[in-house]
Amino acid sequence: MNSVRDRNESAWLLPTDGTRTNHRLRHDMRRFADTDEVDLVVVGCGAGGSTLIQRLARAGWKVVALDAGPFWDPDADWVSDEAGSHHLYWTEPRVISGADPVPLGSNNSGRGVGGSMVHYAGYTPRFHPSDFHTFSAEGVGADWPLAYADLKPYYEEIEAELPVAGDNWPWGDPHSYPHRPHPVGGNGEVFLRGAQRLGITAKVGPVAIANGRFGNRPHCIYRGFCLQGCKVNAKASPLITHIPDALAHGAEVRADSMVTRVEIDERTGRATGVHYVRDGVARFQKARIVAIAGYSIETPRLLLNSTSARFPDGLCNDYDQVGRYLMVQGAPQTAGRFEAEVRMYKAPPPEVSTEEFYETDPSKPYKRGFSIQTVSPLPITWAEHVAAQGHWGRSLRDYMSDYVHWACLGALCEFLPQPENRVTLADEKDRHGLPVANFAYTQGDNDTALMNAAQQVMEQILRAAGADEVITIDRFAHLVGGARMAADERHGVVDAESRTFAVPNLYITDGSILPTQGSANPALTIMALAARAADRLVAGARSGVPA
Repeated sequence: MNSVRDRNESAWLLPTDGTRTNHRLRHDMRRFADTDEVDLVVVGCGAGGSTLIQRLARAGWKVVALDAGPFWDPDADWVSDEAGSHHLYWTEPRVISGADPVPLGSNNSGRGVGGSMVHYAGYTPRFHPSDFHTFSAEGVGADWPLAYADLKPYYEEIEAELPVAGDNWPWGDPHSYPHRPHPVGGNGEVFLRGAQRLGITAKVGPVAIANGRFGNRPHCIYRGFCLQGCKVNAKASPLITHIPDALAHGAEVRADSMVTRVEIDERTGRATGVHYVRDGVARFQKARIVAIAGYSIETPRLLLNSTSARFPDGLCNDYDQVGRYLMVQGAPQTAGRFEAEVRMYKAPPPEVSTEEFYETDPSKPYKRGFSIQTVSPLPITWAEHVAAQGHWGRSLRDYMSDYVHWACLGALCEFLPQPENRVTLADEKDRHGLPVANFAYTQGDNDTALMNAAQQVMEQILRAAGADEVITIDRFAHLVGGARMAADERHGVVDAESRTFAVPNLYITDGSILPTQGSANPALTIMALAARAADRLVAGARSGVPA
């Protein structure tokens, strides 16, 4: 525990007076002038951006982080109400297209300091070693320019800082977690029972939810509103796990600041800072190094909007790689009805999971695989699930009144990267006069096969557990890609250090740099990559290597 506190004191900086926000820390936050050339300006305070600023602030760097959304106050801004939490999502205009357009919002976009981890479910698995070389091993996807071993120590560090609770994990690179697994509720019991009867291995966790007190953070109370912002502060999000420590070490977080363009010195080819709008005023923050962490829609959009004489088609887009290979995960949900009450909402949504189907099975007609977790939709989301089956009126009301008898599982299917699944700029403009993102997406045959296979397994598990009815809805989650990491600039946007090929002092530290997505939720991997990039930046500064 002391080693974690020595590395990240955020959990001990939270108040103990019954509130959930260290207002004094925010009030006394160091503030830089736009004309100050800070060491680093970071665009976005989600998983990757917050980890980066915390690490570099601890190293003594002058760091400013800009976020388009608010600096959330859990006491004032978060409510135990599903409909009342929609302000946590990014709802600025976007265009979706392609043969299989993907809805954007609650399942894959966040707004404000903490990013989408404020409203994620808390599920934090690692990627498998196989995820880093799918093309060379299996002829699909892409190879990363780094290996699992390069990220393993950062996985371990971040798991301890969040912290993560779960069973000993037998899949991928077998490992344990800092906290023991949580007790399971009715939904988890259903999954464990069905899996056992089918001979499928299932485990509890891993979730970034403290099991017991952690610093000044309390134990989870199993209220079931994880997706609405955890008012208890038991669930990890950068807002409480990395931002307080960053502020305590001199970083500035500038909320409600929409970055519109990265400025490039045409003579040197280096980034000099970022243009942004705050309180309706256009401003410019000078910086020695720029890092973008706006995630898989806004990061490509910002690059494409940052045109110049040197980059007429968008920043770092010499080889038309910006915006390409954007992936979603297939996330079908299958619900089963049981005679006994389940009350699936009475626990964190991800309680139990299996990665038994994660790797490619040579006996199957598809490559790669899927994972399965418990998910626990609250009533509005449950109504959407039921309505998608064609139920309406009296039938819908009957299903809703039966809510406590249903259990629900969700899969994460590894959709493969395709170059035409991409972000471009639309003709429409936002309130700042900037072209909005157009996200075009079309499923491949392998993607569809994975969705069907995952649905069959989930239905089998629920029926084995005793369900007398099962229903499935197709969903999609977890955007990654769009500025992917590669071995060279003809195949990607950043190198193995998260540095852009085209601009030597411009970094990208969010999920857009992932070349593949596995069947795992991406938050932990994004944080691990950002921590690794921070180490490289600090090491370069110490050795005199210019960033």
